[in-house]
Amino acid sequence: MISEQLARDVIRIVEDKKAKDVVVLNLKGICIMSDYFIMMSAESSVHMRSIAQDVARKLREEQVRLINPKDFMNDRWILMDFGAVVVHIFSEEARQFYQLERLWADARRTV
Repeated sequence: MISEQLARDVIRIVEDKKAKDVVVLNLKGICIMSDYFIMMSAESSVHMRSIAQDVARKLREEQVRLINPKDFMNDRWILMDFGAVVVHIFSEEARQFYQLERLWADARRTV
């Protein structure tokens, strides 16, 4: 699956799960490890886990492998690495604290 299609699939899944403030950063040309970062906030740790579990399950059905399957659950920040696409699910407080959008300010926002 190409990275652009994978990013679209992730966006569809997280929007169905009511993720908040979804941002897609196009990292092509500035990062050699991934093409897209998809960042979002969730209302609670339960909501974060629900989003992560749904993304993992639905992409597994599409034969997309999660590179970090064991260590991605946390109450503040869930990171899911699918290679070309990396999904960041934050609590609202952690998203404000880490400010990844600022860190990757050179990346173009898409979708």
